[in-house]
Amino acid sequence: MSPILILGLFLIYTLVLFAVTWFTARKADSQSFFIGNKVSPWFVVAYGMIGASLSGVTFMSVPGWVKDTQFSYMVVVLGYLFGYFVIALVLLPLYYRLKLTSIYSYLEQRFGYWSYKTGAGFFILSRTLGASLRMFLVINVLQIFVFDAWNVPFWINVLIFIILIILYTLKGGIRTIIWTDTLQTTFMLLAVVLSVIYIGKNLHTPLIKLVSIVKESSMSNMFITDWHHPRFFLKQFFSGMFITIVMTGLDQEMMQKNLSCRNIKEAQKNMFTFSGILVVVNLLFLFLGALLLIFIQNKGLTITSSDDIFPTVAIRYLGPVAGVVFLIGLISAAFPSADGALTSLTTCVSIDFLGLERREGISEKTKTRIRYAVHLTIALVFFISVLMFSALNDRAVIDKLFTIAGYTYGPLLGLYSFGLFTKRIVNDRITPAIAIFSPVVCFFLSKYSIELFNGYEFGFELLLLNGLLTFVGLYFFSKKPRRA
Repeated sequence: MSPILILGLFLIYTLVLFAVTWFTARKADSQSFFIGNKVSPWFVVAYGMIGASLSGVTFMSVPGWVKDTQFSYMVVVLGYLFGYFVIALVLLPLYYRLKLTSIYSYLEQRFGYWSYKTGAGFFILSRTLGASLRMFLVINVLQIFVFDAWNVPFWINVLIFIILIILYTLKGGIRTIIWTDTLQTTFMLLAVVLSVIYIGKNLHTPLIKLVSIVKESSMSNMFITDWHHPRFFLKQFFSGMFITIVMTGLDQEMMQKNLSCRNIKEAQKNMFTFSGILVVVNLLFLFLGALLLIFIQNKGLTITSSDDIFPTVAIRYLGPVAGVVFLIGLISAAFPSADGALTSLTTCVSIDFLGLERREGISEKTKTRIRYAVHLTIALVFFISVLMFSALNDRAVIDKLFTIAGYTYGPLLGLYSFGLFTKRIVNDRITPAIAIFSPVVCFFLSKYSIELFNGYEFGFELLLLNGLLTFVGLYFFSKKPRRA
């Protein structure tokens, strides 16, 4: 495909996003930016959250991941489903009852100042790394297929992408993102479905026959029963459950969209609807991955990196129309991972660290100026982080993402679990040390697990261990509440 055509598609799609931004950002204020004035329709939020949850990582890495892990990722997805139920029935009622804008304000009410800053700080760290990793994946594809042909340096590509994100999120914030996410979800899902159809046509095989071939092959294996294996099915399931709880329920970006709904009932309807659809969509991605591997084997191709399988096949071997479909899907997947992260991080820094909501006597104009400065600073951090990840592209991005989550979201899991399931009073000043100590211990246990635990390897359950260590540390330095 011509680099000019690819760039043209990117620019057209971006113009459509800016059109949506123009309609949604008019008369926007701080409350519009942070919680969308609490008027977002639940069904629009549910549909848009599909694209935000999947992002470019799922679009690129999950299909290629079938090469190494078969359908075992589906067990993680089933764990997701139970995790979403916990969010809908436990966390959302808590957030709505306390009328939170930033979900980390709960930690201040329950524990104190230092616990509050610790929780918000770990979110900022985790979301910055995760969003940068997602952005790198998509920007790298644009670099390979467009900018390398024109000898444009990678850093300029990154800069262009981030400037576009800044421009359409700067004013409208969450109110804009709720609606742009629906557009992005539509094109991403359409790209997956059409890619399946084009592969079937290229192989001259009916869809029903392809389903049968995948079902009978080793690629469809979901359950790994060896408990030593890092993808043992019980570890996968419970890891998926807790990954969802922390990466959605304890994540300002995802909860900010839920908190923009009119009330708790609508937010719960959004969560139940979204979680059911997400299971089907992930199965479709894995099926696409299996078809891509069948296509590669059939054509005798050699593609070493799992993250390169989908773009290489779509752009170079399925014809120009399929290539266009893939690129539109990829571009659609790129923006939700960046715009939501930028908005939620701006919210977290503005409210949790700068106390923008609590400042009395400050004008709306001053609040907006401060928010703009925070927004641009975070965008600069993204720029630097993406450049750093460009030197570390050594395994499937989704694997890296969950590894990062295990270390950075674990302390959040421990903090919220302790707050929700005990009434003990923590030593607030020691909380930061506990939250840092836990992931450090997990790192060394994971690094030497084979020697220490008779061949056992940690997988995504590292998140659970991290949360447990934080919980135990908090308990050790806590005391019973005084009786009234």
